[in-house]
Amino acid sequence: MSARRSPVVQRWYRYWVTFATLLNKEVLRFSRIWMQTILPSAITTTLYFVIFGRLIGARIGAMDGFAYVDFIVPGLVLMAVITNAYSNVVSSFYSSKFSRFVEELLVSPAPPWVILAGFVAGGVARGVVVGIVVMLVAMLFTNVTPYNLAVTLLVFVLTAVLFALGGFINAVFANSFDDISIVPTFVLTPLTYLGGVFYSIDMLPPFWQWASKLNPVLYMVNAFRYGLLGTADIPLSIAFIIIIGFIVVLVLISLTLLKRGVGIKQ
Repeated sequence: MSARRSPVVQRWYRYWVTFATLLNKEVLRFSRIWMQTILPSAITTTLYFVIFGRLIGARIGAMDGFAYVDFIVPGLVLMAVITNAYSNVVSSFYSSKFSRFVEELLVSPAPPWVILAGFVAGGVARGVVVGIVVMLVAMLFTNVTPYNLAVTLLVFVLTAVLFALGGFINAVFANSFDDISIVPTFVLTPLTYLGGVFYSIDMLPPFWQWASKLNPVLYMVNAFRYGLLGTADIPLSIAFIIIIGFIVVLVLISLTLLKRGVGIKQ
């Protein structure tokens, strides 16, 4: 007869079951409709490489010592990660609010951080899967191999975590399905396109270089570019401080909103 689990072990086992159940739900949710969640990013990236990489890139020439098609790989991969990690959480959590499923979670013994971790992990899972697919597409057009694999993987995951948290906060305040598309359209798209995806900020005038450094996406793209190509416009240490700092702030905000039931408890 096996020994009974201690109360601490039982509690953490319940936490794990809750987290694993939420993660499994999120993975099944986006994998069942892969033609809507995964395939579009692969098609969009292919078009980027054909148009910007092959056609326009041939006229632009080298950038930071790399062929233009190679230079844009890190930014295009992170664009896909950012969009999908964010979209997965914002749509899933808002749907949970809409169907009142989240209320059952709040009255369960699971603490807020476990609930948050489950939704964020689902967003990270989708971001990572789509990011890998986009990277495989990139390999059809380039010969990029990671310069520093550890940095590449770390930035890859941290970026997905950060924007999954952003999607959670958007979903908390959303009052309709239209509200969950406002931030991606008017915030994420400008930030990603102005985040050094298609150019080096060294090409910009001094004022716009300074203005670009206010964009958090710039630090993620440059850190990821260092991991893949070994070059960056921003020191790696500063990039990690910015990324981790944003994650800590968003975690604290998300937990506070969840504990208070903002946007959930009427």
